Amino acid sequence: MKKHIWSKVYFFLVLAILYLPIFYLIYFSFSSGSNMDHFKGFTWRHYQTLFNDGRLLAILLETIMLALLSSLIATILGTLGAIAIENVKKSGVKRLLLSLNNVLMVSPDVIIGASFLILFTTLGFSLGFASVLLSHIAFSVPIVVLMVLPKLREMDNSLIDAARDLGASYYQVFSQVLLPALTPGIVSGMFMALTYSLDDFAVTFFVTGNGFTTLSVEIYSRARQGIDLEVNALSTIIFLFVLLLVGIYYLISNQQGKKGSKLGGLLR
Repeated sequence: MKKHIWSKVYFFLVLAILYLPIFYLIYFSFSSGSNMDHFKGFTWRHYQTLFNDGRLLAILLETIMLALLSSLIATILGTLGAIAIENVKKSGVKRLLLSLNNVLMVSPDVIIGASFLILFTTLGFSLGFASVLLSHIAFSVPIVVLMVLPKLREMDNSLIDAARDLGASYYQVFSQVLLPALTPGIVSGMFMALTYSLDDFAVTFFVTGNGFTTLSVEIYSRARQGIDLEVNALSTIIFLFVLLLVGIYYLISNQQGKKGSKLGGLLR
């Protein structure tokens, strides 16, 4: 009983440590003051300033577009990569491929960013939207692979054999048997890739250029001159947007779980 109580205390303590700074930031986004020293009265002024800041809003939209595009491409490549790795017959080769896939996951972001910068400058590739997009795709693919692989291993291969015995083509097996079984892992991988792309700073800082920048780099540049509470207002909106994404993810996951349960019941 005591152990159960202490586990709850620990859980709520961790939540407090994680969320109190966020709520503190949100709280001061409504302050009429110019800093976070004292709350001086409720106001929407910082939100009005934010929506009048055309440059910051344009950067926000470009960052979201970059994250959506990179996560979509990374999801396609990562799903196909996970299927290819799982179909490798030799265990040694499979372990090698998994190790290579995990290199970008365990390497420091500074090393990854510097490596991409050296690669692009060596190839004469101009830095800008394309270089940031390629970098984000590269570090997102391993995330998708790691999300899809467990679903591949959980899948009953007899379903694929049965579909082929019934005359299904490779495309029909892929689209009607394989993809539905992998959908939870694919959705999880896409949301993780989207999140990583939205909040990445270190890699993006190295490979951005030609007037293109992302929100994290822009906030860093402004922070060097002193944080304005406009940034608090923007952070509040992004936090609510992330909560919306999480809600959508759970709705999709619950629907997939219900469909899986119904399918399992029919098969029994």
